[in-house]
Amino acid sequence: MEPQLGPEAIALRLGWPALFLWVSALSCSVSLPAPPSPSLVPRVRTSYNFGRTFLGLDKCNACIGTSICKKFFKEEIRFDNWLASHFELPLDYLRSYPANYSDDSKTWRPVEIARLLSKHQNEISDRRICASAAAPKTCSIERVLRKTGRFQKWLQAKRLTPDLVQGLPSPLLRCPSQRLLDRVVRRYAEVADAGSIFMDHFTDRDKLRLLYTLAVNTHPILLQIFPGAEGWPLPKYLGSCGRFLVSTSTSLLQEFYGAPPDQAADLAYQLLRILESLRNNDLNYFLYFTHVDAAMFGIFNNGHLFIRDASALGVIDKQEGSQAAARARENKDIFSCLVTGCQAELPSCDTIPEKQSLVLVCQQVLPQLLQGKFPSPVQQQIDVLLAKCGEGARPDPEVFGVASQLKDILRPLRTCDPRFAYRYPDCKYNDKF
Repeated sequence: MEPQLGPEAIALRLGWPALFLWVSALSCSVSLPAPPSPSLVPRVRTSYNFGRTFLGLDKCNACIGTSICKKFFKEEIRFDNWLASHFELPLDYLRSYPANYSDDSKTWRPVEIARLLSKHQNEISDRRICASAAAPKTCSIERVLRKTGRFQKWLQAKRLTPDLVQGLPSPLLRCPSQRLLDRVVRRYAEVADAGSIFMDHFTDRDKLRLLYTLAVNTHPILLQIFPGAEGWPLPKYLGSCGRFLVSTSTSLLQEFYGAPPDQAADLAYQLLRILESLRNNDLNYFLYFTHVDAAMFGIFNNGHLFIRDASALGVIDKQEGSQAAARARENKDIFSCLVTGCQAELPSCDTIPEKQSLVLVCQQVLPQLLQGKFPSPVQQQIDVLLAKCGEGARPDPEVFGVASQLKDILRPLRTCDPRFAYRYPDCKYNDKF
């Protein structure tokens, strides 16, 4: 059933930033904002109704069937704290919101509901979709995307192959191997009977939802194919729909720029270890950052550091080799332009040095975290090594050597106490921790 009222107009009438899904979910219509009508403002009576409103299920159906949609229906994601009178939502949309999540409706834990695109990006994306169908004011997003040549190829495909993702803007898909794409399909959690490399069990909407997610932001896909439960430095994936994601809550790394010296040393040491694991791991994938900032990293309440935002991670298959997107320019379409400009080009995978993530972190993150934390001789050593580590012109082996020296200095500066619960009390009995 096609909605008759534009989502931006609805969002304005309701006045809730959480209603960005009405702008972005696949089967919504988009139109220019209309003046609010007080008589049409619905009453939010329960968390169940608010969950329906948040998902936009009375106007959109892209979320139906996803695990996160079922969570809303079962009231295992609650927003009661959002409705408190003292909690004032800003006029501009936040990038993430706090909520509570349960697996059994009894035990609750804090989670983060994150927007995968900014409000501005949402608006640009929706306008581009409608404009591609020569309907600049209103259109059915799902109808337009279903008619594209790329999606028609997806409908016929039994297996996700590199030609089906050529031209998509994510660094994850810049030069994907078949092994990587099989992992995407096999680990995709939003379909029944996950585990097969073939897409026979995917419905049309499943395929469109996966394609759309790959085109908009691959962060939720990376959480599924490289899960924290298997040792990857990523938070637990709890579900996603449209352009939002629910994942385990973390504190931002920049909140620790004023941390005590031992805590700063611990976080810096963890970050260097993470970069090493992205470069060398048992699966023989090389994961690299295209850019970094402190907001991409988060800390759990046990002191463990994780990658909070994986959208800037590229993946190169060192075992099977990567298939370069030689025809990427030819295959560009509306899915190539939902977030970035259609002319945006990613560098060739052959030009990505293994030192890249280290150099970026040494330039953009570690100096702020470690600045002025230690006595003069030690601080001077750290500053010199950070400067060397951040020099992009140095050969890879030299940068790796500098990072190793930096870890050797940071390791004894850490302390062993309950603040670092992720390694306490093991650190009392084993130097490994």
